[in-house]
Amino acid sequence: MSDNNLEGGITVETKDRILLMGINRPSKMNGFTPEMMDELADAYTKLEDDPELWCGVLFAHGDHFTAGLDLPKFQERMQKGERGRGKGKVDPTSLGRRCTKPIVSAVKGVTYTLGIELMLAGDIVVAADNCRFSQLEPLRGIHATGGATIRFVQRCGWGNAMYHLLTSDVFDSEEAYRVGLVQEVVPFGSELERAIELAEIICEGAPLAVQATKRSSMRYVVDGEQTAIDAMGADQTALAGTEDAQEGVDSFKERRKGNFKGR
Repeated sequence: MSDNNLEGGITVETKDRILLMGINRPSKMNGFTPEMMDELADAYTKLEDDPELWCGVLFAHGDHFTAGLDLPKFQERMQKGERGRGKGKVDPTSLGRRCTKPIVSAVKGVTYTLGIELMLAGDIVVAADNCRFSQLEPLRGIHATGGATIRFVQRCGWGNAMYHLLTSDVFDSEEAYRVGLVQEVVPFGSELERAIELAEIICEGAPLAVQATKRSSMRYVVDGEQTAIDAMGADQTALAGTEDAQEGVDSFKERRKGNFKGR
């Protein structure tokens, strides 16, 4: 999609088993419009529903990840309390229908508000060394409602979360790494390449097992330790009966990489 469209959009490209989802409104620092959020929900839903896709990579065109919501364009939705993700679609902020497949985010430059919430709704974050992060909603008279008030605390602890959420400060990649918001910091320009590399590594695993791993961890986060423990036996039994589990045993015995099919 060309950035000539003032409302912006999301590019979607398949690379083997990986779905590349690109935020595309660089002339406006990738500020999100309602149309862009709708298209991103469509892309996440495609990733979730297509069994041939095993991992997603979220990135941005241009020099910045996103400056966040284009607030005037979202004002009507906010006043009506509409989240605008679409009925039955996967919510990119993971507050509604969740994506069960791994998502690696590649962030760079300005990564404000919704940008932080999108990367926290995923699983692994690769940050360029030129990032500027800020959760500045209080400076606009609102508070973060895309998951930051929850996941910032989960990832970084109460003190670090309150430090950045309440002060609305701007902080760099080094600080994001220190508090646990991002998992790797790489030179600007290499963040997408590294994110794809990590996605490719993830895709070397059996996809049903990878998804079950994410599901178990999310069950712990949402429902608690005992619920996660109680589900482990049945989940492992189901996995053990798959073709991929047999391939895992065979590849172990033959000392080779597994050739998994997602069955």
